Amino acid sequence: MEGTHLVQPAVAALVAAFVAARAYRRKSLDLSGALAGFLVMAVHIAAGYRYGAMLLVFFFSSSKLTKVGEEKKRKVDADFKEGGQRNWIQVLSNSGIATVLVVVIWTLTGWKDECLDSRKSSLVTSLIGGVIGHYCCCNGDTWSSELGILSDEQPRLITTFKPVRKGTNGGVTVQGLMAAAAAGAVIGISFVLVGFLTTKCTLDVALKQLLVIPLSTLAGVCGSVIDSLLGATLQFSGLCSVRNKVVGKPGPTVKKISGLSILDNNAVNLVSILTTTMLTSIACVYIF
Repeated sequence: MEGTHLVQPAVAALVAAFVAARAYRRKSLDLSGALAGFLVMAVHIAAGYRYGAMLLVFFFSSSKLTKVGEEKKRKVDADFKEGGQRNWIQVLSNSGIATVLVVVIWTLTGWKDECLDSRKSSLVTSLIGGVIGHYCCCNGDTWSSELGILSDEQPRLITTFKPVRKGTNGGVTVQGLMAAAAAGAVIGISFVLVGFLTTKCTLDVALKQLLVIPLSTLAGVCGSVIDSLLGATLQFSGLCSVRNKVVGKPGPTVKKISGLSILDNNAVNLVSILTTTMLTSIACVYIF
């Protein structure tokens, strides 16, 4: 390996260690989450600064929003955790697929940060598109959930449009969908801006990368909608008469609101991420 290729992995390890340690101190991650986060961040940044940028934008923005309005969320969310502390399962649920894609891209491109260009390589373009879609979905779902629950707007179940209690899986608001769109756009902007500094491609191809921003905006909404559809149908929601909160498991004091007890929250996230990843990957091959 050439000496210049040692710089990026070293930067990756240092940045990942700093971010993971900071997240652990601030209770955004528990110990297992911090260790998994270090590994995931190091791989992303070592493979390409754009991938690291998307991951860090998702992580920092979602961690910040999780802590906004904690008192209000504590009253509504039965599974509320101080600081939104995440473990290794949640870290890998939100970054595992992208990490695999990033490693494959890293192997195929041989340390080169490639532009989205199907004429050069439709496979690499589809894989990069998958990573973009992955983080648009994660960010879109997080922003819509964390901001939607703070909205004064009455949530409506996405399958029936009937009003439901806040915290119900599959409940959506206009504010939540707008947040998902903004979350996707932020991921796209980070990819494009860092890409302008780290990639070398012809002017026409470089300018075409700007299309990532509207595509990412759509992917953010798409991911949030898919997540809500799965939550409303395959994830149980019920009102606990004792706690007076919406809960995710049936029980003697729980009156069903919607959904079946087939998927838990991590499984819903995984399926929606995988679906959005595939759709964005296909879209990128056709667009670029």
